[in-house]
Amino acid sequence: MSFAKTTASALAIAAVSATAAAARDNVQVAGSSTVLPYASIVAEAFGENFEFPTPVVESGGSSAGLKRFCEGVGENTIDIANASRAIRSGEVETCAANGVTDIIEVRIGYDGIVFASQIDGPAFTAFEPSDLFNALGEKVLVDGELVDNPHNTWADFNADLPDVEIAAFIPGTKHGTREVFEEKVLLQGCEDTGAMEAMMAAGMSEDDTEDACMAVRADGKSVDIDGDYTETLARIDSNPNGVGVFGLAFYENNTDTLKVATMGGIAPSTETIASGEYPVSRPLFFYIKKAHIGVIPGLKDYASFFVSDEIAGQGGPLANYGLVPDPELGDTQAKIENEVTMSEE
Repeated sequence: MSFAKTTASALAIAAVSATAAAARDNVQVAGSSTVLPYASIVAEAFGENFEFPTPVVESGGSSAGLKRFCEGVGENTIDIANASRAIRSGEVETCAANGVTDIIEVRIGYDGIVFASQIDGPAFTAFEPSDLFNALGEKVLVDGELVDNPHNTWADFNADLPDVEIAAFIPGTKHGTREVFEEKVLLQGCEDTGAMEAMMAAGMSEDDTEDACMAVRADGKSVDIDGDYTETLARIDSNPNGVGVFGLAFYENNTDTLKVATMGGIAPSTETIASGEYPVSRPLFFYIKKAHIGVIPGLKDYASFFVSDEIAGQGGPLANYGLVPDPELGDTQAKIENEVTMSEE
């Protein structure tokens, strides 16, 4: 009985969404600024090679894109959300509450988070997570004591770094890149410097310690960038001492103006990211609203085209732009072909 009711309900939702969505004939995508250039390349090629309109691809950040994705089904909602992090359980719950119950997760490949500065500026050629934490953490360890961050220059805590004022431009909190930066750089640096141990010893809970480790100073030396990487680049152009956080592909397409730092002694590249040597890398995703497949013309075709060997594989246009191909690309292709949702995996 309950199965019949559930099926009927699902069919009713599908019927309503199908009727509404039928009025729109182009695929609509929004989300991560990191995934944006890849999605734009694919959308343009799709429009040129298929008898469907070119998909509309917007940015706004991973969180913003997933928020729009989870608003519901129908022509007034987007079909795909791009994300530089995995969708969170709370977002899946929000989606479900709004009728977006069948979501297909597509991993397109991998990207690295790099730290770059003006090509003619100071020599920020080597970083450890501890350096970024000491520069940007809200509270740091000085002479065995946890204190509000007192550091003004990079040389204040590492004599091998330039003796110039700290000026960092990092992704705002709505960007998936920020989450990876917090977890793989700030959290690691907090542990490496001993600040994490000091926080726990002071009686902080594990959750509170993690939050404190990822908290960023608010005195102007660290600036959140809510726009895309072009805004970060503009800030560095106007500040010779600035250090920015970028995706690998963006850096590789701006090597005429930027120089990149190593992290843990490893230079970021497609090779070091693919091998796992470079410590600050992450998978990239997009999420498909299954209820729109067969309703929005070209949706499944676009998704399949995106992860085809010719597009996302070795030697394809996405790899040439900087994407590190996923070694399990064949499994992703089969997932789209069979429309396997997250709940079915």
